[in-house]
Amino acid sequence: MSYAGWILLTASLVGVCCGLIGVLLILRRMAMMADAISHTVLLGIVLAYMATRELSGVHMLIGAVGAGLLTAVLVQWFQSRGVQQEASIGIVFTTLFAVGVVLIATQVGNAHLDVKHTLMGEITFIPWETVRLPLVGEVPEAVALLALVLAIALAAIIAFYKEWKITSFDPALAASLGIPAVLMHYAFMSLVSVTTVASFDAVGAIMVVAMLITPASAAYLWTDRLSVMLALGAAFGALSAWIGYGIATWLDTSISGSMAFATGLLFAASFLGSPRYGALSRLRRGRPAGRVPAAADSAD
Repeated sequence: MSYAGWILLTASLVGVCCGLIGVLLILRRMAMMADAISHTVLLGIVLAYMATRELSGVHMLIGAVGAGLLTAVLVQWFQSRGVQQEASIGIVFTTLFAVGVVLIATQVGNAHLDVKHTLMGEITFIPWETVRLPLVGEVPEAVALLALVLAIALAAIIAFYKEWKITSFDPALAASLGIPAVLMHYAFMSLVSVTTVASFDAVGAIMVVAMLITPASAAYLWTDRLSVMLALGAAFGALSAWIGYGIATWLDTSISGSMAFATGLLFAASFLGSPRYGALSRLRRGRPAGRVPAAADSAD
């Protein structure tokens, strides 16, 4: 595959993974948790590197999942003590992210791990860091990792589709049916963490947030069916990668930044042109634009 092909494949895998997980984030009204975890996984990555002195490997996933779960637990703990959710998220993610930045500056400054790389990533380096896989040959490490994470996310969503749907729309009903809503919550936070760290090295924290939230928000405007919403979220994520790469090539600018910008373009198109919840269609019907979150109450 060509150099550009590997970049597009990597970005498309990021878009599909984040699009799938992002739909559940949006339905659970936890979009800001994506921002929080995409930053706090830095602490897990730094601690894993300090323990092993290796910048790749399963220990990075373990560190990221640990940081993501720590974020979720602390946010939940502050909420149980009367702190508002938005304030809890802001306190936890800024503090843990700041600790990660300080550790980078003081403990791992000589490694290929810096604040700029953390925020924007460097997807142009992806094709040069390869691993040999049986029956496949040499592929970029990021592609192999993202393909594995996508397989895990798809397996988790398909295997527990009913549980994800009920816990997303009505946690109280889920508890009454014997579904372990708390366990599902932390399992989902683990999926968010794994998806985030798999995308982190390629595209940085900014694009991870954009890919987790914006394609899913666009998909949310097109349908009430959860299965269709998941498919659209994944498709919009991949399409954003291709459009963003075209913009970056045309303007000779940041690839990750252009892909994040492309997610905004797709959301704007969906906000205006969605046949049911779009601004133009609602204007014709004399109703306000947009969609109330509670409207997604009977997906599938």
